[in-house]
Parts: sequence; C-alpha cells; structure tokens
Amino acid sequence: MRNFVATGEKPTDGSEVICNDCENGQKLYISGGNKLNGEIELQGAKNSVLPIIAATVLMKSQVVLKGCPKLSDSFGACRILTHLGAKCAREGDTIIIDASGISVDEIPASLMKKMRSSIIFLGAVLGRLGTCRVSMPGGCEIGERPIDMHVHALEAMGVDIKTQNGIMVCDAPSGVTGAQVTLYFPSVGATENIILAAVLADGTTEIKGAAKEPEIVDLANFLIAAGAKISGAGSDKIVIHGVQTLHEVEYRVMPDRIAAATYLAAAAATRGSIVLRNASFGDLGLICDVFKQTGCKLYAYDNIVAINAESKNLAAPDEIRTGPFPAFPTDAQPIMLAYSVTLPGTTVFYETVFENRFMHVPELRKLGADVKLFDNKTAVVTGKKRMSGAALDSPDLRGGAALVIGALAADGNSTVSNLQHIDRGYENFAENLRKLGGNVYRK
Repeated sequence: MRNFVATGEKPTDGSEVICNDCENGQKLYISGGNKLNGEIELQGAKNSVLPIIAATVLMKSQVVLKGCPKLSDSFGACRILTHLGAKCAREGDTIIIDASGISVDEIPASLMKKMRSSIIFLGAVLGRLGTCRVSMPGGCEIGERPIDMHVHALEAMGVDIKTQNGIMVCDAPSGVTGAQVTLYFPSVGATENIILAAVLADGTTEIKGAAKEPEIVDLANFLIAAGAKISGAGSDKIVIHGVQTLHEVEYRVMPDRIAAATYLAAAAATRGSIVLRNASFGDLGLICDVFKQTGCKLYAYDNIVAINAESKNLAAPDEIRTGPFPAFPTDAQPIMLAYSVTLPGTTVFYETVFENRFMHVPELRKLGADVKLFDNKTAVVTGKKRMSGAALDSPDLRGGAALVIGALAADGNSTVSNLQHIDRGYENFAENLRKLGGNVYRK
C-alpha cells in the first residue's frame, strides 16, 4: 500500500472502495451435525469501526485505520464519507482516509437508509462544518431507536434543529459549544454523537449517564491518539475539552466482541472446541460468565480466547437479562438463545433494550426449537436434544447469526436466506465456519 503522505498523493476516489453486499438470492447452505474445532482470526469490531470512520470527518489530515472488517455497513460508511468530500482507499483490513476536502453538509436518504448507525455522522459533520442535514437512518428493524437524546444534547450545545419534510436541519450559528448533558438512558449512539460534536467545540462538554461499552472506549482512544482531550470513557461520566484541530493518526480497531460471542456459541452448540485469535477476553464480560454457567471451559491468554464445550454435563442457565454494559449485551441475546435451545433445562430470557429482539424465534421453531414468547420482552427456552434442518429466513443481523448457529446444531440440511442482514456484521462468515469444520457454503 502506498504512503499517500510521503508521496504527496491522495487516496483514490471513493468509487474505488468496492462493496461486498451479497448478491440477490444468495443463501447459506448448511449441513448440521459437525462439531466445530480449530482456530480462526477474529475480525475488527463492527460497532467500533463505524463511529471511528465517522470521526475521521473531524480531521483534515490522513487517517490510517487497521483491523477494519469488510462489511456492508463499513462500506456504507465509506460511501457517506466520499459523498461528503473525503477520499478513501482500502487494502486488506486497512482503510486510508483523507477528509481534508469535506465540504458537503447533507447526507441523502439513499445513503442513510442503508445503516441503522448512520446517524452517528450527525455529530461529526456538525463538529466539522457547524451545519448538517440528514434523514432518519435505516437498517434492519429490531426496534425503535429514538434520537431524542441526540437532539436534546445537541440543542444544549448550541445547535438549532428543525425537521423539514423528514429531513433534520441542524445549524450552529455561533459554532458548537461545550455543555453539561445528562442522558436518561446510557445510549451508545447518543454518547458517541455527543463526543464527536464536542471534540472540536468551544469549551468543555460533560456527559453524565454516558454509555460504558468497550466501543465507546475505543472511539475515545482513537480520538485521543489524534489529539483530542477526553477523559472518563468507560465510566458514566465523560469529559471532553474542545481542541482546535486533530492531527494525523494510525490506529487499530478493537476486536469484535459480538462476533467472538457468535463463534463461541456456534462451537458450544455443536459441542466443539475452538480458538479465537485477535480476541479480547476482558471485553466479553458477562458473555463468558454465561458460557461458564452452562459448563463450558474458557481459556484466555494474550489475545487468545478459547472454548471447550465437549463436556457431557452441559446445562441451561436459569436466566439471561440484557441491559447496557456491563450487563449482558442485547446483541448477544439472539446468539445465546440459539445455543440455549441445545441445552437440557429451561432458560428465561428478559430483553430490556429492544422490543423486537425475538424476531428470529419463529425461524428457530422451524428447526424444532421449543421457545415461548411473552409480550416480545420475555422468551422461555426449553432445550431439546435433537433438531432437524429447515429453510430459514434471516430477520435481522444477530437473528440471522442465531439461525446459522441453530442450523449447525440441527440434523440434516438447512438454508438461510436474506444474507444482506448477516453481511452487515460478519466478515467471511461461511468461510470462517468452514475453517472450523462446519459444512457451510454460500451461493
């Protein structure tokens, strides 16, 4: 890869950033019953790389991001960047971004609707240009993501926000200014947007009730490496002292803890034993505790996380309740539910974050899973020893991954369609599962 700074060249036009969106009609073909064994390299974190890509809007010098997964969402983020006037180039897992030419303050609906997290560009564009026009974001429909906390926080920071024909028109006539902001819920997106708007703001911003997720820490660390003044990331109080400029930076994105949970659950559901390289045990939190409760053995050293689920005495945990970090992550709930259907005993799942997080359950039932739903907030799973293959439709990103786990654990052949959801969060999913011994093909 060329060093654009040393040669004086600029990254290639954004049109050269190709996308791996799945072809229409593609499916995963899965023959279940194989134990997963072996080792793979874990991808960089989807939920971290997207806000970090948005953060490059704040910079007028080159940014080199390493560990960037090839996902439809990350390509979508790069499309937004190039629309705004930045230039991007990718080679392998590295993206080089030159945002010095950014001058466009509007993100059209055609780009926003492809990503649920696209609203994260709001804070960054406001921080850079003092004005921004966006439509509401899109993506898979796991539930409402109201942006009232984003709006109230930005208004407190001197931003005038109006809605015109479905477009949010945001202007800071006197520039974005620091403020004290209190979130009534520790929203990850709102916390990220406030940080991005505050980095170049005039004065100091204090976020109380901030989200504590590891991805928030990763975003803060990236910005600090570029010259931002941020303290408290990972706690419920984050302080940002505005600076005038950010400088050139090279940074590696953290490992994907939800992808790690997915592969660990796939191994456990098939009673296998796998090793994940480039993984962070500390970021997994309660996910590892639940695996241990079921009887799996987990091992961690350096950047390695391994699981052994070959015990004959695995059993279902009593309950799993989702919540903001450090509670059990909502993104891992469908994945752990798919594992739990293979365990003897009964598990009650309480979903407290999104109201439509059980859309994968009707599809899991096609395999023979015994899952009862109550008000879309509670699921009761009674484990079954045997399941049978079926034709399945992926309803959303993590629900699609859950169906793949269920199909791997079932007898016979299954198909999983609507792969555009899975492509949003998993790089080379079928290939990685094959490396671990799964009989999984995509065509």
